[in-house]
Amino acid sequence: MAAPHQPQLVFVDGSFEELAQEMANFLNVGDDVKALVEKSQKDEVLKKLIIASPALNSIPEKEFAGAYNLLVYLILQSENPAMFLPRVCDNLTKPITSSPINGPGLALNTLTTIFNMLQPDDDLRFHVFMAILKFLKIHGMFENLKPYLKSLDDWMEEWEVDSKSQRQAYESIIETARESGDAYTSYQYILKALRTFEDDKVKDEDAQAIALRALKTALHSPTQYDFQDLLNVPCVQALSETHPVYFELLTVFAEKDLEDYNQFREEHEGWVEKEHLDVAKLQTKMRLLTFASLAARTPTREIPYSEIAAALQIPMEEVELWVIDVIRAQLVEGRMSQQKKVFLVHRTTYRVFGEKQWRQLGDLVDTWRDTLTKVATTLRKEQAGLEAQKKRDLEEVERKLANTGVSGPGERRRGDRGDRGERSERAPRKERTDDDD
Repeated sequence: MAAPHQPQLVFVDGSFEELAQEMANFLNVGDDVKALVEKSQKDEVLKKLIIASPALNSIPEKEFAGAYNLLVYLILQSENPAMFLPRVCDNLTKPITSSPINGPGLALNTLTTIFNMLQPDDDLRFHVFMAILKFLKIHGMFENLKPYLKSLDDWMEEWEVDSKSQRQAYESIIETARESGDAYTSYQYILKALRTFEDDKVKDEDAQAIALRALKTALHSPTQYDFQDLLNVPCVQALSETHPVYFELLTVFAEKDLEDYNQFREEHEGWVEKEHLDVAKLQTKMRLLTFASLAARTPTREIPYSEIAAALQIPMEEVELWVIDVIRAQLVEGRMSQQKKVFLVHRTTYRVFGEKQWRQLGDLVDTWRDTLTKVATTLRKEQAGLEAQKKRDLEEVERKLANTGVSGPGERRRGDRGDRGERSERAPRKERTDDDD
């Protein structure tokens, strides 16, 4: 698709009547259309063309794009293009029999051309977009759409799409993303679909069905470990009344540990299996979440292997495997000390941040402050000791120099000519006489 707000135009030359007759002749309905063209009955002409338009899927590949572009151009001359355009889009989602190999690419290019021919705020764009989603789902081409999903919210606002239609689009994206293996995008659009329900509709059957779907997706997802966003959605909160056991399970995964999960299973024996939830996946995810909680509440940032084994209810020899898994899940960062049998925590993710977590954070800050204060005090003592030792060493050097008669720093040597109080008197010069000859 082209960038939003940049409609792509198709340039054609000729009047509606001329072009319509040309298209009718191409579709072998020229005689049926001729009288209607002469009377300028546009919509009646277009009805004939639309009924015959499925034949375009069997024309030669080189004529495909031009023929469809001309048909769309004619439709846009109508005062009611919404009557005809959806039928054309539906044709394009069906097989292109004249080109089994290149057909999907030709059809997708034509659909995106139609999308870009329409003005940005034209609500017909929504119907074309839905046809594109249908096409991508049929052909497993979801990757072609992903770069443009970031514009979808703006498009929805421009088209003034109602909540029900938004959900329809999101549902299509959810399924297409899921089938392509993009679990993350699929889950994000389930949340978007949930947020389209008004407050007085959150307990409706449709809303609760999507809420359950979102919960099951999050529980089974290999990449989803944050349940707070889900827990805060009104439709999901309504599960506490419509499906209380599911809601209880959600709170366990959002805020609690493995011990609480095991207690839940004891209280609701056989329920997890009955609801066709994956027992192994839930157990694994709960252990990883428990590990993250353990790392977050450890004030020393050093967790003994024995404590990890106890919290995760695993043998000691499996601890390092779980350390690798929790790091791979990006819940915790750190390194193992196999010699000391401890895990050193560098960074961790809080699963929930409430009053309890603020207190834990306060305790950690107090611990760090005390540690830094002790380090600063030790450094000051070391610095003072070094300065005192330096002074003592200097004094010792000066003392030794004085004992050997060598001046120390800043002193002049005794007997230096420049320091004598008086110059020694020289003997008077003897007068020369004749007797000296």
